[in-house]
Amino acid sequence: MQKIKWKQLLINILIPLVLIAGGSAICTMKSMDLYEKLDTPPLSPPGWVFPVVWILLFTLMGISSYFVWESQSNHKLVAFAIYAVQLIINFIWSIIFFNEQEYWLSFMILITLILLILLNMYFFKKVSKISFLLLIPYLLWVIFAGYLNLFIAIMN
Repeated sequence: MQKIKWKQLLINILIPLVLIAGGSAICTMKSMDLYEKLDTPPLSPPGWVFPVVWILLFTLMGISSYFVWESQSNHKLVAFAIYAVQLIINFIWSIIFFNEQEYWLSFMILITLILLILLNMYFFKKVSKISFLLLIPYLLWVIFAGYLNLFIAIMN
């Protein structure tokens, strides 16, 4: 096992965390107010759970991306390109769901995001098994978000 490059690891963790902070600043400042007013499905967590989970997930994503970044794999650039695209789609989802309140469109974006996460996981696994494993909670949470989003689209 190679020595951890702490500065690079921190940069990799900060990239998705800055994305979530930017998404919050741009479009979700009042998102929990909106969320509380929506008809939500059974199993809906309270609003405070979302930022906690997203911080954890984006931290895991950053760690995952660090192992890919530090690799010498031929798949590294493709893996990072897909990673970047799915981060952007994740950001766009927030705008469409919270700012535009286009729940059906945001659900379709989540379906696209799930497919991109699976593709991201596929290429990360080619580079680093731990990178693949660290993305599993993210995939599961986005699938759960799809459940919430679909119900909200139907009911609101």
